[in-house]
Amino acid sequence: MIKNKGYVNKNRIIVFFIFVGIFAAAYQIGSFSSVSEEEAAAFMKEFEELVLDIDGFGIFTHNTTIALPMFIPGFGVAWGLFSAWSTGYAFASIVTTAPMLANIPPLSILFLSPFGLMELTAYSLGISRSFILIRAISKKIELRPFIKPTIFEIGIVIALLLVGGYLEFYMIELAQDEGLLMPEL
Repeated sequence: MIKNKGYVNKNRIIVFFIFVGIFAAAYQIGSFSSVSEEEAAAFMKEFEELVLDIDGFGIFTHNTTIALPMFIPGFGVAWGLFSAWSTGYAFASIVTTAPMLANIPPLSILFLSPFGLMELTAYSLGISRSFILIRAISKKIELRPFIKPTIFEIGIVIALLLVGGYLEFYMIELAQDEGLLMPEL
């Protein structure tokens, strides 16, 4: 039991940062996707409908429904990497419809925006916890020592996404007021 507890505490930070890198790599791969004009137009239509009346709580709710399944042992890793790739693909779609954004490095959205960092941290916590749990299950390690850290991390993820959702909404509103974004976005 002491060995399990040591693993939970000692290697947690390393596993987290490994999954930050893996998430960023999957996002970058998605952002390099070739998106046709038709696919980009269809994506933008769906995106505009999704964000038409969204507010900070709506962004939080959307991001939370993406993040919480990332804690499911094993499945969460696959879901998280798919989410990272599809977010990168969304960036590629946006660049296809707005070529002036082509000069913005995709990873700058993740690493240089406050809400991007919050989401990256939240998603990497979930994915890495999924990995830790599936590893413990496959090694037949008692899961009881993992309960409290998992619940604590879910709380951190919810707090990060709540603050991040309202911050992202505020920044979108500010950009619209400054004329940097189209009003319907």
